[in-house]
Amino acid sequence: MQEINDPSVVAEVTAAVRRYEQALFTNDTATMNELFWNAPHTLRFGPTENLYGHDAIVAFRSARKPGNLCRRERHFVVTAFGRNFATANVEYSQGDPERIGRMSHTWVRFPEGWRIAGAHVSFMENAAS
Repeated sequence: MQEINDPSVVAEVTAAVRRYEQALFTNDTATMNELFWNAPHTLRFGPTENLYGHDAIVAFRSARKPGNLCRRERHFVVTAFGRNFATANVEYSQGDPERIGRMSHTWVRFPEGWRIAGAHVSFMENAAS
């Protein structure tokens, strides 16, 4: 049976997520693009877009105006399945009036390191705390 939440794997994925978030907050598109798996199978569903393939994600990033991405983290959960697969989920609040946002990533270990194979970002409308 595969191990769930090996501490070393959780630490690696946590570091990768934090690196991604730092790139997001500073609009470091090169790092964000690096951390998404460079494949046509990669996807990112956002609040206003559905992106299929690394090329579409890169194009979106290069055209996007980032605005104010400051947010307050509410919950952060990494779950590792074996040594090469993990999910990361972040719940956060953002804006005025405050909205509850969610970011979910599927991370896979490739020879070049941990990469996001799938991502979903959304906001809850009229969320209960």
